[in-house]
Amino acid sequence: MYWNNRKIWYWLRVALFLGLIVLLSVSIRVYRAYDVSNKDVIMNKGDTGLMLYDRTGELFFAFDRARPRIFVPLSGVPLHTQQAIVAAEDKGFFSHYGFSLSGIARSLYLNIKQEKVLYGGSTITQQLVKNSLLTRSKSIARKFQEIIIAVKLERNYSKKEILELYVNSAYFGEGVFGIEAAAKVYFNKGTHELTLSESAILAGLLPAPAAFSPLTSDEDMVQERQLMVLQHMEEQEYITASQKKSAVQDPIKIQKRGTNLNKTAPHFALMVKEELDRIYGEETVIRAGMKVTTTLDLDWQKHAELAVKNHVDSFAASGVGNGAAVVLDPASGEVRALVGSADWFQEEYGKANMAISPRQTGSAFKPIVYAAGLEEKIITAITPLHDIPTTFIGNYRPQNYDGRFRGSVSVRRALANSLNVPAVETIIKTGIPDVVALAKRLGISTMSENAQYNPSTALGAENITLLDLTSAYGALANNGTLHKTVTSTAIHDKYGKEIVLEKKPPVQALSPQAAFIISSIIADNKARAEVFGQLLTISRPAAVKTGTTQDYRDGWTVGYTPNLTVGVWIGNNDNTPMYRTPASVGAAPLWKNLMEQYLSELPLRDFIPPAGISVRPFCGSRTPEYFIPGTEPTRSCVPTAILTSPNPLPTP
Repeated sequence: MYWNNRKIWYWLRVALFLGLIVLLSVSIRVYRAYDVSNKDVIMNKGDTGLMLYDRTGELFFAFDRARPRIFVPLSGVPLHTQQAIVAAEDKGFFSHYGFSLSGIARSLYLNIKQEKVLYGGSTITQQLVKNSLLTRSKSIARKFQEIIIAVKLERNYSKKEILELYVNSAYFGEGVFGIEAAAKVYFNKGTHELTLSESAILAGLLPAPAAFSPLTSDEDMVQERQLMVLQHMEEQEYITASQKKSAVQDPIKIQKRGTNLNKTAPHFALMVKEELDRIYGEETVIRAGMKVTTTLDLDWQKHAELAVKNHVDSFAASGVGNGAAVVLDPASGEVRALVGSADWFQEEYGKANMAISPRQTGSAFKPIVYAAGLEEKIITAITPLHDIPTTFIGNYRPQNYDGRFRGSVSVRRALANSLNVPAVETIIKTGIPDVVALAKRLGISTMSENAQYNPSTALGAENITLLDLTSAYGALANNGTLHKTVTSTAIHDKYGKEIVLEKKPPVQALSPQAAFIISSIIADNKARAEVFGQLLTISRPAAVKTGTTQDYRDGWTVGYTPNLTVGVWIGNNDNTPMYRTPASVGAAPLWKNLMEQYLSELPLRDFIPPAGISVRPFCGSRTPEYFIPGTEPTRSCVPTAILTSPNPLPTP
């Protein structure tokens, strides 16, 4: 046993010695690999910001490139500003050699506790290295590199020089790098004019600028961060209790933010930026100088913006205050145009993106109800339904738009003419959970399979975004295959290096047969002429459905061809009713405008029956009807008198 122990200790010492040799070798290699002699490189003065290009490569939007970073010597930075940053970020800055063993130990403990790398424990010197010379990935090897280069910085520069580099390169949020730009953007003054109170606010931003920005956060959070910095300063004897009290009482005067947004596609651009910020982090996006090729067609976008604005203006007398539009390629899910509001610069409502604001859809939800019934083989296009006065669960008595009832009607007639009682009958026959499950598969994110729904769901009582509903219709156009909405196709950083985009795999949300039958119904000009006449007819075969919510609060028209999907909404952001403006009159003309414009640039494509679908002609006619296999009638043709003996109503 004694000799076994001696051997173990011997080999442990050998392993430790070899490990130290390897560590020393790697350290030397890392130390030599990074040139820290150029201050401009360390400050990362290269191209920053976020640039968005349309699908053809034309730049249409740029974030945070217009704010110059002005170098301020440390002598021009008030002492209390320097002290606030040191107190908040690295209290041992003037005594350590680039890294803090206690900080590393503390972060290591917290990371082990969380079972992943979350806490950095970085000194100001390490943060300078991380921001300017390394990637922002979190790993043990990356942290080791950071420490080695921090030591090299400490050997090459004095503490004052390092602090000077840091205050001029740190990210303060809102696209702002450096203390001079931060002082200008937040307080409209130069660095030399910063008060103790203002310095504490800026220092409090550094750990998480997006979360603590005084331009977007509530005042209580700003004051809380400010007080925390001031307390650190008092504890580290930079200020007295009296100075802290005076600074806390000093009123916070934040400069009102102006806009540096471009005029084209602002809502779309913000959507792209918010998605990138979510994935990569705001500071990484800006520092990387990302150049993003988006899915936007700039010509289409400009036409959509003008069309929405003109349309809303023309219906102002009818109480229409706003509008939105979404244009998609159903075969890829790519957004070709997106208008969030009729006028971005309209102070009252323009900044709201109504394309992603959930609203009740009215009858525009009905195709999903009938699609679920077809998929579950509960109904076919010729199934008799009952358009008669009916009381459903919860004393629910739906009425049709025109106040009339038509008796026994087929599914085709009921959906094409947007009859309400048959739609509620269908959701009850099919089962509300099955309809909700299909809606979820079709990408409607606001509906939950665990929530409680009722028969009014069939008539669009649930809140859904225009983007989600247009995407769901895109799946109907694409043989039931959903391509989740895509806004970017390529990203490169300022050095031209490609940043890999996460690919969203397509989802077969609905069978091709069920999707085609729905398309054949809502593209049937003859079938819907009973109620809509020619209001929804365009120059090409197109499937389309309108939706008008209670008291005319919302008007929807969403439709498609196999190679184009367009959805539009009109209404008022505050839910104020329009003046008896049904969607077929208020929203449909805008939809037709966009469809005709864009289809003129696309090849003609009609809806083609998919493989496996069953076809039966009506007896004595060449007009066909389509069925999912196993649901077709046994006769070789569909009798035209099939509706003479309706089935009894289902029990509510």
